[in-house]
Amino acid sequence: MAFRFLSPLHSVLIATFVLGVPAQADALELKPFKDDLFAYPATLSSDTNGAYTVIDYREMRDINQRDEVPEKRVHPQYTDASVRKVQQDLLLKTDAGDVRHVAVGKTQGAGIIVLYLHGQGGSRKQGVDDFTFGGNFNRIKNLMAGNGGLYLSPDFPDFGDKGAAQVAALIDHYAEQSPGAKIFVACGSMGGALCWKLAGRKDTGGRINGLLLLGSLWDESFFASPAFKRRVPVFFGQGSHDVVFPVANQEAFFRSILAKSKTYPTRFVRFETGTHGTPIRMADWRGTLNWMLSKAP
Repeated sequence: MAFRFLSPLHSVLIATFVLGVPAQADALELKPFKDDLFAYPATLSSDTNGAYTVIDYREMRDINQRDEVPEKRVHPQYTDASVRKVQQDLLLKTDAGDVRHVAVGKTQGAGIIVLYLHGQGGSRKQGVDDFTFGGNFNRIKNLMAGNGGLYLSPDFPDFGDKGAAQVAALIDHYAEQSPGAKIFVACGSMGGALCWKLAGRKDTGGRINGLLLLGSLWDESFFASPAFKRRVPVFFGQGSHDVVFPVANQEAFFRSILAKSKTYPTRFVRFETGTHGTPIRMADWRGTLNWMLSKAP
């Protein structure tokens, strides 16, 4: 496999982001980044020993007050754009095809790797946009860069086997560069089809350490997957007013996981009145990933 740069975002690759980045063995709990600004609003209810939670979401507060330009540009205090110093636009040549992707953080020796797989009509650029979705992508970029990790946002040709093969090749490459890393895959909307395909593959299903489904779909084939057998943690974030993937279907799937194993590591956060894109905006990256790190196989 070989790289070439797509665009000269930065002419010099900074090998080390910050002196004193925690060693891989110690990078099992992410340090805070703007936790006060990204904390969940009030909890309306919960059940299943806290695994299922309903959060108070309000568009006026959580979009209109948070954004300088609603849905297009968050207020400055929610972001730190200096992370772009360790952001690269790359192309990886693989047997499954060329994979364009943006990498943020340590491309070698990372202690944790997080991928974001976009939905229909998206691209690798969505997952690294600092200003949309309330600054939440900027937060995950900073969390990875500040904790000796790597964040990846790739392009892929489809949500089927070809797309899954390319994402699997990307994971394989970076896993080899960071053999001690825990690997988590977050999927927005239709990207969830790839989350489930990756879980079912022998290679990635045996390697990934957590799945995050954000306003996404369900797949019964998960129960036969290597990932399910390894008890890979699964997080669901869903808006109660999602008209693309109805919340009731995703809740039923979440509960079916627990029906098969009462102690399976899964969590569901329902954003009351939230719509299709709400979980991408509102999901607590640090809280969710720290929980997953504590449960990861």
